[in-house]
Amino acid sequence: MLFFECDYAEGAHPAVLERLCATNMEQTEGYGTDPYCRQAGNLIRTLCASDGAVHFLIGGTQVNTAIIAAALRPHQGVLCAGSGHINVHETGGVEASGHKVLPLPGHDGKITAAQIARACDAHRADASREHLVQPGMVYLSQPTEYGTLYSLDELRRISETCRVHGLWLYVDGARMSYGLAAAGNDVTLPDLARLCDAFTLGGTKTGALFGEALVITAPALQNDFRYIMKQRGAMLAKGRLLGLQFLALLEDGLWLRIAAHANTQALRIAGAFRRKGCPLCYPSPTNQQFLILTPQQAGALTAHCHFSRWSELPDGRLVTRFCTSWATRTEHVDALIGHIEAL
Repeated sequence: MLFFECDYAEGAHPAVLERLCATNMEQTEGYGTDPYCRQAGNLIRTLCASDGAVHFLIGGTQVNTAIIAAALRPHQGVLCAGSGHINVHETGGVEASGHKVLPLPGHDGKITAAQIARACDAHRADASREHLVQPGMVYLSQPTEYGTLYSLDELRRISETCRVHGLWLYVDGARMSYGLAAAGNDVTLPDLARLCDAFTLGGTKTGALFGEALVITAPALQNDFRYIMKQRGAMLAKGRLLGLQFLALLEDGLWLRIAAHANTQALRIAGAFRRKGCPLCYPSPTNQQFLILTPQQAGALTAHCHFSRWSELPDGRLVTRFCTSWATRTEHVDALIGHIEAL
C-alpha cells in the first residue's frame, strides 16, 4: 500500500538520527539553554539576517497558541483565513487560551491586505465595538493549508497594513521549507524577518522527529516569552534534542534539498492527474496537491494508496489531497502514476 496522506508519517531524516545518536550520552543544560540550541539559534539568525530571538518548541499547535497568547491582550483576537490551521485543525487551541479566532473568507487559502483593513475599519466604526473582540494580530500560513504561497508583494502589503492598524503579523511556517524550495517562490527568510513580527520554521514536517523553531523579531514580543513557553507546556526539558535536529537540517541546506525533492514528486503526481483530465483545485507549487476526482476514481485509487478526502463538491465529486514528504520514494510515485494512468 502506498501512503500519500501527510508529510509527517516517517520518523526522521538519517542525518538527524545520526546527530542524536552521536550525542546521546552527553550531558548538557536543559530547557533549551544548551550549546546546541545556542548554535542552532545563531545559525537561524544568520540565515534570516536577523538579530531576533529564537526559541525551539515541540509542536505546531504549541507554538501557535504560545505566541498568540504572548502577543494579544485579553480582549483581542487573531484574524486569519477561514481555512487557517488555527481555525480548523487545532481543536480550538487559541480559543482555549482565551483569544478568539476571527476568520476571513480566503481565496486559495489566502487573505488580502484589503480584507484585513476592512475588518479593522469595520470594528472601529462599530458604535458597540467594546462589546466585540478587537482584532490584534494577523495569522498567515506559508505555505497555506492548500499548499499555495503568498508572494513577496502580497506579504509586503499585508505587513504594511498591519503596521498601519497596529496589528501583530505572525506567519506559521510548519511547511516553510516546502514553500522556500518551491518554483516561483520569491519570499526569503530575510524577507520574513523584515516584514513579520514572528514566524516559524517547521521541523516536524521536514525531516525532524519533532520540533518547530520560532523566530521573534519584534522586541516587545521577546520579553518574558520563555515564561509563556513554560506555562503552556511548550518547554522541553531535554531541549538539546531540538537544537541538534535543527543543526542537522540547516547546517548544509539539507532542509531545503529534501523539501525540493518532495515538491518535485508532488508535481509529478499532479501532472499525471492533469493528463487524465482530473482538475486541480488549487494552484499549489508545493508538496500538497489537491485534485478533484469522481467517487469512482477515488474508489479505484483507494485500493492502492492512502490519501485524504478533503471535501465533497455539490456535483458529488471529491476534493482529495495527495501529500508528499522529504522521504517520499521516487519508485512509490512511479507506482502511483501507474495507477492514475489506469483510471
